[in-house]
Amino acid sequence: MQRKRIAIAAVAVVATGAAVAFTLPSMAGTTSPRGGSAPRAAAGDVAPQLLEAMRRDLGVDDAEARARVDRAEWAGRTSARLAAQTGSEFGGAWLADDGTTLKIAVTDRDAMARVRAAGAEPVLVKRSEQDLDVAKEKLDAARSAAGDLTGWYVDPATNKLVVVAQPGNTDDAWAFAEEAGLDTDAVAVKTQERPKPLVDVRGADAYLINGNAKCSVGFSVEGGFVTAGHCGRAGSPTSTEDGQQQGTVRASVFPGTADMGFVEVNGNFTPEPVVNDFAGNLLPVAGNTEAPVGAAICRSGSTTGTFCGEILAKNQTVVYPEGAVTGLTQTNVCAEPGDSGGPWLSGDQAQGVTSGGSGNCDDGGVTFFQPVNEILAVNDLTLVTTGGGGETAPPAEEGEQGDEGGEDETSACAGLPNQREGSLSRAGNAQAQPNGGAYRAGSGRQTACLDAPEGADFDLVLQRLTLGGFRTVAQANGTGDKELTFSGRSGTYRYVVVARSGTGAYTLGFSTP
Repeated sequence: MQRKRIAIAAVAVVATGAAVAFTLPSMAGTTSPRGGSAPRAAAGDVAPQLLEAMRRDLGVDDAEARARVDRAEWAGRTSARLAAQTGSEFGGAWLADDGTTLKIAVTDRDAMARVRAAGAEPVLVKRSEQDLDVAKEKLDAARSAAGDLTGWYVDPATNKLVVVAQPGNTDDAWAFAEEAGLDTDAVAVKTQERPKPLVDVRGADAYLINGNAKCSVGFSVEGGFVTAGHCGRAGSPTSTEDGQQQGTVRASVFPGTADMGFVEVNGNFTPEPVVNDFAGNLLPVAGNTEAPVGAAICRSGSTTGTFCGEILAKNQTVVYPEGAVTGLTQTNVCAEPGDSGGPWLSGDQAQGVTSGGSGNCDDGGVTFFQPVNEILAVNDLTLVTTGGGGETAPPAEEGEQGDEGGEDETSACAGLPNQREGSLSRAGNAQAQPNGGAYRAGSGRQTACLDAPEGADFDLVLQRLTLGGFRTVAQANGTGDKELTFSGRSGTYRYVVVARSGTGAYTLGFSTP
């Protein structure tokens, strides 16, 4: 099998927060983008190299590949908006087998009309995503007793928590779920070979850690690049293949809550918003809209090049030999040692960096990636981007509807996409929003604005659901209107408005990643 090598190069910063890029410092065997000899694919289109990989791995033609990419970006934005609007009634989102039908699970029939109005297909389910997330956290808390199990995740399509066992070991999976106190009706068991981090000293990897271990660079950020956490501990020096000193690992998490790392490069390297395929082509990265389950996705790595497949599950806990890692995304894309840290794309939208997996690119396999938005949020990093990736209009067959109107356009909060109103009649009272419940948010930046009554002292509190209940992660205090921003990992959140003094009606506006 002939493999196309792909790497990541680095360019000038154009935007923050909403844009992502691949990065690779100058390396032996690559062509500098400033040299003009390497053509760039247009931002907003699907690069020819990715189209070729999607044809090969997904069995689609160019038109079908472009349609799936466009649909995935629209579905990601739409599902995030509906998750916030339906709150604790939200049961998850996924693209059907056709790659275009967006399905949204809800626990209440009244919410189904809102889903249809947004151009998605509602599915009535028994358990909310919030319920399943709480069940998953019970397994996360008991992971020391997981034994030879390989992981677990929430599957929105079946509305169950899936426990993954090695072949022939399903009894242990059921026992683990029961010992954690889960209702077996909410659990399914699947089998899969044990994954391992995809790092090795073999192959033409993109950069070296401590002068020996090799990995692939991930996405460009101001001052460096993001990669997998198992690709070096904080303080480890990095270099190019030919020994040129490159930078230092400044942040690294593995195992545990993530497999994420950040390398700060020295002044000889400039992060650029492109992917270098080592064949004279630079692929642009124009944004970081998160694709849903079922979306087509492609990954690149310096060992095997570019391969494509589909997203199978999100927020999976994966048990590596080194320990469990939570919050990874499962795919049916292959990868091999040396591909670790490499980038994942849905069209020109950045998704994550390679963590580990099982199998290989001759026989196929399963690979997990660390979502990039979480790396950026946790480390307060700014993405490098082409700046050409605006939001795409939804396909004509299922048009996206705008948010319901009627908000007071003079309100300071009216410009935020999710709107809620409430009233507090006495000091000391509090209300949870949205609608007394909670909402599901992806990793990244959240913004809120509280338009409070004149002269009142209303606090705005943001809380995240944990195994021990809701925990405050951010708050804004004092008299007058409030603004609040928070960058964090994916999870179930709620806002609480608290009347310290004064009474009256308020308006809450908020946005989610």
